[in-house]
This record gives sequence, structure tokens and C-alpha cells, in this order.
Amino acid sequence: MENKPTWPDVLVTGIAPAIWGSSYYVTSEFLPEGYPLTLAVLRALPAGLLLLLIIRRLPPVNWWGRILILGGLNFAAFWSLMFVAAFTLPGGVAATLVGIQAITVIFLARLVLGAPVVALALVSALGGLGGVTLLVLTPSSSLDPIGVAAGVGGAIAMAAGTVMTRKWRPPVSPLTFTAWQLTAGGILLVPVAAWFEPPLPALTTVNVMGLVYLGGIGAALTYFLWFRGVARIEPSAVSTLGFLSPVTAVILGWALLGQTLTPLQGLGTFVILASIWTSQHAMRPARRTP
Repeated sequence: MENKPTWPDVLVTGIAPAIWGSSYYVTSEFLPEGYPLTLAVLRALPAGLLLLLIIRRLPPVNWWGRILILGGLNFAAFWSLMFVAAFTLPGGVAATLVGIQAITVIFLARLVLGAPVVALALVSALGGLGGVTLLVLTPSSSLDPIGVAAGVGGAIAMAAGTVMTRKWRPPVSPLTFTAWQLTAGGILLVPVAAWFEPPLPALTTVNVMGLVYLGGIGAALTYFLWFRGVARIEPSAVSTLGFLSPVTAVILGWALLGQTLTPLQGLGTFVILASIWTSQHAMRPARRTP
């Protein structure tokens, strides 16, 4: 294989989806409801422009098309759809739908990158999705059709963005790559949000705190770590790390919203962690014996 990631690479990359799991709580508790496109703009564009001021480097002209595609998939489409899902579904349920992207990545990587479909990696992705189901889906879980459609669409956009990020790797640092994509995604969303949504009401201090968290920690920092991992770890292996997102969402629901944790959810957490470990093991080259 081209890359031989180490377990520190996996652990550092896993920080990103673990933090993303808090996005559902922050969105539902800190942000005004009904403005998914505008909130996606405010999450992406300020963070991207701030990073551009730090790196002071624009993409070459021959990369503009690719950056727009990647920014559209990883940020404009994914975040818009996930804000819709976060407002219409419980956080854990919304995170469950993102788990679909792990399976989607395996087949997209085969189609776009020519990567083999490793049976153990596919089993790990299915196992992780099953673990997430045990973790968050209960008889009382509400499934709004619009929220489900948005969650599935967001998962597909994220899967495509992960694979194309792996395919198009410019000779720049992950921080520069993150800045370019955040800015592109935010710019793409500006006219769409202005056309389809009314003006955002005056933001409260709580709203601003939520946006600063989502833009700074939940965007600039986490996507720097994520794109660094995508460049080092096989797509099917890095995608299963996304299962950490619903684990965080459920833990925050228990710690901050008074939700209960059941033995079945404990089993789901174990299955998720086992699936992540198996996926990383499946994509490592076998040791040669002398």
C-alpha cells in the first residue's frame, strides 16, 4: 500500500468525528432553528477566511474547479443537510444516518480509486452501523422523513467528499487544504442561503458562542485533523472513524440532557469500537515472513 498509517495517526484522526458528535447538541441547544443554509455559511466562511489570513496562499487556477467540488461536497452540501437533520431528528439518530457513509465510501473508493473491496472492511462497516443502531435507536426515536432524507444525503455527500479528497491531494499542507475548502464551501452557500432563507434574526450571546465553537473547533481544527488522516489512511478505514460521532452524541445526551444509558447502548458502544479496530486492522498490509 502507498501509506502505512500508525495508530497515532488513527487516534489523531478520530478526534475529528468525536468532536463532530457534539455538533448535534450545540446545534439544537445553541442555534436558532430554521436557518440551516445560513448557519452552514456562518460555520464555514469565517473559519475559512481566518485560515486564509493565516496561510496567505490561494489555490492555483488549475485547482479552482477541484476545490469548488470538494468544498461543495465536504461543507456546502454536507453541513446544510446535517443542520436540517440535526433540527428535525434527535442527535443520536442524525448521527446514525451519517454512519451510512462508511459503507458508501467502500464502494465509491472501488469505483473512483480502484481500491479493492476488502471483505473484513465491509463487515466492519456493517458491524459499526449495527452498533450505532443499538446505541441510539429506541422505540421512542422519532424519524421525521425530511430529517432522514437530509441525513442520508449528507452521508452520501461526506462519502463522496472523502473519496475525492483522497483522489485529489495537492502538494500543500492539510491546513492549507482545509482553508481552501472551507472558503469555497462558504462562498457556494452564500447565494443559496440568500435566495431560500429569510434574514437571520439578531443573534444572542448563546448563538454566537455556538457558532464560534462550530466554526473554530468543529470546523477549522477538526477538518485539519480529518484531511490529514484522509491523506494517510485508506478511505474505507478512515470512514469507520465516523462511528465515533454518535458515541459522543449519546454521551453528551446522557451527561447534559439527562438521557438514560441502557445495557443495550453499552453493547452498541462495544460493537462500534470493535468495528473501528477491525477496520483499521483489515486495511493494514500483512507482514511478510522471511
